[in-house]
Amino acid sequence: MPLGLIAGNGTFPFLILRAARQLGHDVAVVGIEGEAFPALEALGRELGGVEFTWVALGHLGTCIKTLKHAGVTRVIMAGQVKHTKLFGGMLPDLTLLSVLRRLKSKNTDALVGAIADVLQDHGISLMDSTELLADLLAKPGVLSQAVPTESMLADFAFGYQVADVVAGLDIGQTIIVKDRAVVAVEAMEGTDAAMARAGALVGRGTRVVKVAKPSQDMRFDVPVVGVATIRAMVAAGADALSIDAGKTLVLDGQAFHDAAHEAGLVVVGRSVGRENS
Repeated sequence: MPLGLIAGNGTFPFLILRAARQLGHDVAVVGIEGEAFPALEALGRELGGVEFTWVALGHLGTCIKTLKHAGVTRVIMAGQVKHTKLFGGMLPDLTLLSVLRRLKSKNTDALVGAIADVLQDHGISLMDSTELLADLLAKPGVLSQAVPTESMLADFAFGYQVADVVAGLDIGQTIIVKDRAVVAVEAMEGTDAAMARAGALVGRGTRVVKVAKPSQDMRFDVPVVGVATIRAMVAAGADALSIDAGKTLVLDGQAFHDAAHEAGLVVVGRSVGRENS
């Protein structure tokens, strides 16, 4: 049976599609209009064995019908959808409306978790989004050629205490710290915008702490970093980044590490215990 892929923006869906085809899976892709990149459809044509359908954001019923028509029983969600669109920038169909009415809180976990339940009701299970990309999960320890200073380590230690709480409340998964003070907290605007805001507030020398949620559901909203993250750090004047090992996808692989080295940035992978699984 083919695998399903519900694709948002970014490079994540491209990696999933390539990995699935390399493993010999046919793939039924549902590209979210206005989010998934048109180049993803072109890649599907190039790879072959890919059925591609564009679906408007909020049309959950159409998405389910498309996947069932393709014979999909397992699907991966990959790529971002702007959080502001989820709560004000879409026209939900009747299927999604029924989900929204049942929500007790309108955060990402509640919404996507409810969507996963509806998919399961239709015989489609939502897969671990990292299942095909386990080799891209961050490793523990210092991941850059530059090593963290005592000041950076102190900011990280302080930042973990705050970031774990913020992530647990499903507000955001990133905070920006300088001199053991919280400069910015990520919310709906996303990591890059939060870093830019921190740089505008206090200038250079900020540290970025990106964490998984305490009970991270690896099926969706997994923390990701890539070359674009490094570029945003450079633009904002951030000099160090901590990510959670085993829970964070490094989308661009070696290119990410090369970019960090070229920029002289520190990157570390925090070891997380069973409480974060």
